[in-house]
Amino acid sequence: MGERVPDYSEAVFLDQVKQIAKMNGWLVFHPVPAQVRPGAWRSDGKGFPDLVLAHRERGVIFAELKTMQGRLSDDQVSWCNALQPHIECYVWRPNQINLIAERLSGRDRQQLW
Repeated sequence: MGERVPDYSEAVFLDQVKQIAKMNGWLVFHPVPAQVRPGAWRSDGKGFPDLVLAHRERGVIFAELKTMQGRLSDDQVSWCNALQPHIECYVWRPNQINLIAERLSGRDRQQLW
């Protein structure tokens, strides 16, 4: 039977992936909504992936991060479907952290979508 992986919050998982990416030389972009006034937030990128990673030798990756139980919105599916034929686009979950680390280290380029 497989090893049980804790279901981290998306924020904890995001920090973990960003740390692995930076340790392996990736540039990391995480779009965040802007606060337009106290208590009011705005984002023009509805459904846009959580991370854009760029590496001179290893390529460009768009990644949507989800908890083990998290579901993709229709907008997130649309973004991934539009990007995937042209560039690496994944939905990553905490139980894939070893595969994610392998991809970001350059050892593995298998699809994680």
